[in-house]
Amino acid sequence: MSDSSILDSEAIENLRALGDEMDDDSFLKEVIDIYLSDTPKRIDEIKECLASADAVRLTRAAHSIKGASANLGAQKVIEIAKHIEEKSRRESLEDLEGDIAELVTQFEEVKIALEAL
Repeated sequence: MSDSSILDSEAIENLRALGDEMDDDSFLKEVIDIYLSDTPKRIDEIKECLASADAVRLTRAAHSIKGASANLGAQKVIEIAKHIEEKSRRESLEDLEGDIAELVTQFEEVKIALEAL
């Protein structure tokens, strides 16, 4: 799968533009580093919340992933996180294992694409 189908190039360019006054990609790299270090923690939190049936924290963690992914244009991660968030908001934590597994898979693809930038 190409990077362009994994990441929205416009979102990446917008982040690059925000760091233009530095004449390098340091701002973009900083945003990427934060995303790559924080998102696995949020995924682990989702797994822990599923195990403990904590719908409120699970919803918050999914929402956090959705927002952070939007900054980088990671559309598939956004969609899955949104689905998990919506499902957990209804306090229905059943059958989320497959969604969480898909979230992990899609995040790994995004990670590879971001590391290639």
